[in-house]
Amino acid sequence: MECKIRWDGDARFLAVTGSGHQVAMEGAAELGGKDQAPRPMEMILAGAGGCTAYDVVLILKRGRHAITGCEVQLRAERAETDPKVFTRIHYHYVVSGESLKHEVVERAIKLSADKYCSASIMLGKTAEITHDFEIVSTPAA
Repeated sequence: MECKIRWDGDARFLAVTGSGHQVAMEGAAELGGKDQAPRPMEMILAGAGGCTAYDVVLILKRGRHAITGCEVQLRAERAETDPKVFTRIHYHYVVSGESLKHEVVERAIKLSADKYCSASIMLGKTAEITHDFEIVSTPAA
């Protein structure tokens, strides 16, 4: 895996991923940012959320469960001194589908947290990670 980061002036940076996608990032306003792009630490949090959401959807689809939606809301706390690593992260999953069972969704989330989500497992080295979930029932299409 590769990524190239280029300074784009002021506190703005452009990441070009190994797959050829571009993502802008920017430092905080008090450090010269102009609030035109996400902060790098926000990108790390978003990456962890995307990683686990992908896992949960894939696990449920592979199990032939009628999933129609998955949202993960993350709330993180950071250390007060440098390096300001994440110290706590809470994941709240909202999983939608037809006749989804509590234990099936719980198992998918646990598999992601304990085995598959590299980003969450890596962040768990510095942060206490907790999660909960809710299921929203949706009718068959």
